[in-house]
Amino acid sequence: MTEPKKYWFPAKRYGWGWGLPATWQGWVILGTWTAFLVAGAAHLLPRHPFVFAVFVGVMGGLLTLICYVTGEPPRWRWGDGS
Repeated sequence: MTEPKKYWFPAKRYGWGWGLPATWQGWVILGTWTAFLVAGAAHLLPRHPFVFAVFVGVMGGLLTLICYVTGEPPRWRWGDGS
């Protein structure tokens, strides 16, 4: 028997996207991502605000890509019925 795939990031109930992690792997990814974002803010924001803005965009894209690969397939949801 094959075990059902366990998604790291479940889909949100309303809207498009993912919610908080459902597995320890997802929590590690989210914690690491947050640590990198805070470190980037501490080092880049005071001296290079534009570079920090680019960094935030890249980090957001990276987290979105990770959620897309390891999370439930995204689609618009409108509660439990859809």
